[in-house]
Amino acid sequence: MPPRLPRRWTPRRVRALLRSRGPTSILFRRRVAVITGAIAIGIVAVLFAKASDAAGEAFARFAGRWRWAPLVTTPLGFMALVWITRRWVPLARGSGIPQVMAARDAPIAAARGLIAVRTVAGKALLTMGAVLCGASVGREGPTVQLAAAVMNVSHRVMRVRLRSSVVIAGGAAGVAAAFNTPLAGILFAIEELAAAYEQRMTLMVLSSIVIAGMVAQSLAGDYVYFGAIGAHLPLASALIVVPVAGIGGGLAGGLFAKGMLALATGGSRLTRWSKARPVLFAGLCGAIVAVLGVATGLTWGTGYGAARAMITGADAPLWFGPAKFVATLATAVAGLPGGIFAPSLAVGAGVGNLLRAVFPGESAQAVVILGMVAYFTGVVRAPLTAVIILAETTASRGLMLPMFAAAFLADGASRAVCREKLYHGLSRTFAGN
Repeated sequence: MPPRLPRRWTPRRVRALLRSRGPTSILFRRRVAVITGAIAIGIVAVLFAKASDAAGEAFARFAGRWRWAPLVTTPLGFMALVWITRRWVPLARGSGIPQVMAARDAPIAAARGLIAVRTVAGKALLTMGAVLCGASVGREGPTVQLAAAVMNVSHRVMRVRLRSSVVIAGGAAGVAAAFNTPLAGILFAIEELAAAYEQRMTLMVLSSIVIAGMVAQSLAGDYVYFGAIGAHLPLASALIVVPVAGIGGGLAGGLFAKGMLALATGGSRLTRWSKARPVLFAGLCGAIVAVLGVATGLTWGTGYGAARAMITGADAPLWFGPAKFVATLATAVAGLPGGIFAPSLAVGAGVGNLLRAVFPGESAQAVVILGMVAYFTGVVRAPLTAVIILAETTASRGLMLPMFAAAFLADGASRAVCREKLYHGLSRTFAGN
């Protein structure tokens, strides 16, 4: 067989290559859109985190100086935020993750609604407003919607079509940047946003998640979200603690998801009344949050400080978990923009704190982290994401096997309480927008 002659670089072949791979080609512009979008997501996530933290500190100073004032300001703030949201940016309500899941199914339409600049700008401002009111909200869910919108803008600038896989990548990059956990972002893309493990994810899409996480890390510093705990648990202890934590946390998380879905998509008398009088209902929810916050002093905001204290082994009142559960549920169903990631982790820490009383001889740090994994899994039904988030945010990789066991038990227990996954159910309310 005669040897193959080398291909000659003719002018015609060079022009064809430039058309298909050169700076003006769709492939080149798509890559630039994804990479620049990922870098911008890291920057936006850090700026939003700093603004949200500043808002939380401002409310803490306000509540510390005028202890009883939130009994008035929080309900009124809830009412004002819901009125503004419904009047000008109705697609900004709630977490932000259901919006990205709905956008995945119709990215072109979503570019003009669910992940439009107007929607996410309102989302960011109103989420900070919710934090200023003392609402039990987190910034992580809104960051996911912000990140998907950033990808939308970068694709519009480069004049390339927005694809479902890129919407998924943008949202997951938001998780990576918000928690400083690139691995968790990748798993969240596969497990939750993609809706199926066989979802085709290109190397460029996965790279965008890592790039966003690296940019956020370079700006905010190489920190561990909850601090380097490094918890571990002996095998004999894990065989006893894990089943209790997994089942108990999963049932509690499933109950939270069931309550949210019942008020969002159900047909009960309370649901119909809340939809008929949304502003008044938001005021009642705000009153519940205010009473709990004033009475306890611990249930305001994300609950990050309380969760971190419990992870490090500090004693906490046993009522914190149930009180934070109610405050977070009341906030979530009120119709405010704001996420449930961070508050759910705080409730999970409260669940773990309750388990410390059941297992006083075991490692307090490990028990609390197992409670967090189990409850968080019960809420979002994404066990792999829950384990990696807690492993990366506490540097407790030595606890991963017990965490995986607790997470899968929690997933089953949650399914027994609430058959539908929370974000999937909520995403239906945004279908067609």
